[in-house]
Amino acid sequence: MAGHSHSANIRHRKAAVDSKRSKLWSKLSKAIIVAAKMGGGDPDHNARLRTAIQDAKAMSVPKDNIERAIKKGTGEIAGGDVEEIIYEGYGPSGVAIMCDIMTDNRNRTAPEVRKLFDNHGGSLGGTGCVSYMFDRKGLIIVGSKDREEQVMEVALENDAEDIQVLDDRIEITTAPENLAQVSSALETASIAMDMAQVTRIPQMTVDVDEETAKTVLKLLELLEDHDDVQAVSTNLNYDSPVVAALLQQS
Repeated sequence: MAGHSHSANIRHRKAAVDSKRSKLWSKLSKAIIVAAKMGGGDPDHNARLRTAIQDAKAMSVPKDNIERAIKKGTGEIAGGDVEEIIYEGYGPSGVAIMCDIMTDNRNRTAPEVRKLFDNHGGSLGGTGCVSYMFDRKGLIIVGSKDREEQVMEVALENDAEDIQVLDDRIEITTAPENLAQVSSALETASIAMDMAQVTRIPQMTVDVDEETAKTVLKLLELLEDHDDVQAVSTNLNYDSPVVAALLQQS
C-alpha cells in the first residue's frame, strides 16, 4: 500500500506544478546543476545526470537550458552554487513531511519554508525528526501493463526489490543505488517509464479528519510550489476516502 499511496502523492504533486512551466523548468535545471556538480557533465558516466536530463526533456525544457545547466554544474560558467538540503517537520495532527531542497541561498530558503509550516498548523523540526518514518527507495512507474511479463522479467533480472501491478500502472521498487541499472535496462528494452527517481516511501501512513486533511493538502501544495523545493514526501494516507474525495474536488 505504501507504493500506491506514494504514487498518489506523485500524481497530486505533478498536477499542482504542471501549469507553472517556467518554475518547473527552473527546478529541473537545478537538478541538472547538482547532478553535474556531483558526478561530472557526461550523462553516459553519470546516471543521476542522465535521469535529470530525461526528466527535463520530458517536460520540454529547451536544449539550450539543459546544456547551460550542465555547464553551471561543471563550473564552466557561473551559477552553479546550488546545494542540496533536507528539511523535516510536522503538519497538523503530526503528519510527517520531508522536503528535498536545492537552493543557492539557504538563509533565504529556511525562513520561507518555516513560515509555510507555521502558517498551516505545522512546525519545521530538526534533522532526523521524521526521516526514520520513511524508506529511501528508487521508484519506477510504468504507465501501461501491455508488456507486464517483460517488465517484470527485466526488472527482476536487474535486482529490483519489489513489483506491484496496479489498475493502471506497474510500480517497481529498487534500492537507491540500483535505480539507474533497472531504469537503463527498461530503456534498452524500449519500455517507456512515466517516472524513475529516488524517493521516500512512508513505512506507515496516517489518517486524518476532513478539516485536517484540507490544511495538510494546502501545506503540501504550497511547499511543492516553492521555488527551492524539489520534492515533498509525507506519510499522509492518500488512499483514505477523506483525502481521495478532496483530491477529486481539486
